[in-house]
Amino acid sequence: MLALPLCWCRHALNAAMIPANSTLVQFQDPVADGKGKPAKAISGPPSKLPPVDGKKDKKANDILNQILPPKVWTEDGVAYTQNVSDTPATRLDVIKLQERLDVKLKQRQARETGICPIRRELYGQVFDELIRHVTINCAERGLLLLRIRDEIQMTIAAYQTLYESSVSFGMRKALQAEQGKMDLEKRLLELEADKSGLEAQVVGLKARCDEIEKRGVEQREVEKQKHEEAFEFMKRQKEQLKTQLESMLAPSKK
Repeated sequence: MLALPLCWCRHALNAAMIPANSTLVQFQDPVADGKGKPAKAISGPPSKLPPVDGKKDKKANDILNQILPPKVWTEDGVAYTQNVSDTPATRLDVIKLQERLDVKLKQRQARETGICPIRRELYGQVFDELIRHVTINCAERGLLLLRIRDEIQMTIAAYQTLYESSVSFGMRKALQAEQGKMDLEKRLLELEADKSGLEAQVVGLKARCDEIEKRGVEQREVEKQKHEEAFEFMKRQKEQLKTQLESMLAPSKK
């Protein structure tokens, strides 16, 4: 038994959104069911594919329809279904596919280098068409290519998620840096205001020191003057006492 890869559902939804005339995958002519009701899309792949038997064409068609689900739409009240083509591709078909790819790339103005979703979409359609070519001739080989395609898509999705997370991380860091810059600028203004206040305090304290020093000098001068006056007073008093003592002692000597 061959199991169908689980990633086919995403591809099926994307394929159903692409108009029949815009895709590079070859489809059969649309068929109307005539009941006036929209056709039901495939809800999900079976858990197992048809077993390998002598009916290779039927097995390849079943696998092909599950790899590339049919397109369903409603127009004027009529539901249409368009299955992928089961006609084997020739060498000329591959050459025409390449030419159509080049035309589509020019028409949709896809970038030649770098990341381009348009170029990626068109090359994805070409890869699906090549899977269709291979699946018609060998279903197992087509399933292997489908597995490779899904692995590539998962890898691209992982890189895209990593890129988006890195961009988000960079934006967060940029916002944090901007916020940090604003905080630093606010802190700088606060420090400048504190500096101005401290400078004013320094000026006030210097003026107060000068005033105290001036008062100290004046007080020392006053104290010095008082000391000198007291010294002169004591000196005169000493002389007077000495003179009185001498005058008192003078008669006794005679």
